[in-house]
Amino acid sequence: MNFRRGHRIEEVEINLIPLIDVMLVIIIFLMLTTTYSKYSGLEINLPTSEAPATAQVSNEIDVAVTAGGEVQINHVPVPGHDIAALAEALKQARPKTDKEPVVIISADAKTTHQSVIDVMQAAQQAGMPQITFATQASSD
Repeated sequence: MNFRRGHRIEEVEINLIPLIDVMLVIIIFLMLTTTYSKYSGLEINLPTSEAPATAQVSNEIDVAVTAGGEVQINHVPVPGHDIAALAEALKQARPKTDKEPVVIISADAKTTHQSVIDVMQAAQQAGMPQITFATQASSD
């Protein structure tokens, strides 16, 4: 039985105007937030040399701090643990070049923070402000 005479079923219609509005807003947002950068580069063929390589003097000082706080400079143990003794050992280990040496600190993961700070202060007192730390990638 059809009790709804004269009522016809309306067809389902998708209103596209709000969808177009939303898409335009998204496009404008992407255009404003995207950075356009042009990468330019030159392809260069560098000249080669047949001359033998000259031996370069290393401009680095390796400082190792063990877990117990002992310090080794270029694999030579330093007898004193105070800053003055470390500074004197760093001055003696300084390479005979015109450039400033780089002090590379390799500290054990279990060493005290104070031991590393002492080495940094000794390097500063020895006139070597360039300090870097050696790290090791974790083997997970």
